[in-house]
Amino acid sequence: MERIAVFAGSFDPFTLGHLDIVKRAAALFDELWIVLAVNASKKNMFSESDRLTFINMSVAGIPNVKVTSYDGLTVDFMKSVGSKFLVRGVRGAMDVEYEQSIAWNNRTLYPECETVIFSSASEHLSLSSSVVRELLKAGVSDTVDGRELLSNYVHVEVIPLLLKISR
Repeated sequence: MERIAVFAGSFDPFTLGHLDIVKRAAALFDELWIVLAVNASKKNMFSESDRLTFINMSVAGIPNVKVTSYDGLTVDFMKSVGSKFLVRGVRGAMDVEYEQSIAWNNRTLYPECETVIFSSASEHLSLSSSVVRELLKAGVSDTVDGRELLSNYVHVEVIPLLLKISR
C-alpha cells in the first residue's frame, strides 16, 4: 500500500521551515503532495502562480514531491489522490492547540484522515512567512546584505524572484 501524504498551506511565501517539513515528510512517505490552498477571501502578498513557482523552485530535486493548488477542502483533495495522511508543522504550544482542533474537524469530515505533526527544527522556531513579508515590505534590498538576510528565511534560488516581485 502506497503511503501518500498532503502538506497544505497558503505558503505566502514558502519558507525554509516549510522546506524542512517537506524534506522530513518526504523521507517518511512514498508520495508527498504540497497543496497550495487557494482561499479567495485571504489577502496574499504573492499571487497563486508566484507561490507555486517559489514552492517548485524550493523542492526541485526531491523526487517524491508533487506540487499543486486546490480551491476546496483539504480533505477533499486528500480523497482525490488517495491520501490518508495530512502533514502539519508546529512551532509552539499555540500551533499545537490550533492544529489539534483542525485535526479533529478533519477526522469528522474524513474519518480516515490521520494528521502527522512535525515539530519545527530549533533553527526555524522564529521563522514564518509573515516575517518574510514584513522584511520585504520594509524594503529589504537586492544587495548582498539583503540577499544574505533573506537566505535565512527562504531558499536561495527563490530570492531574486521574490525581490523582483515584491517591488
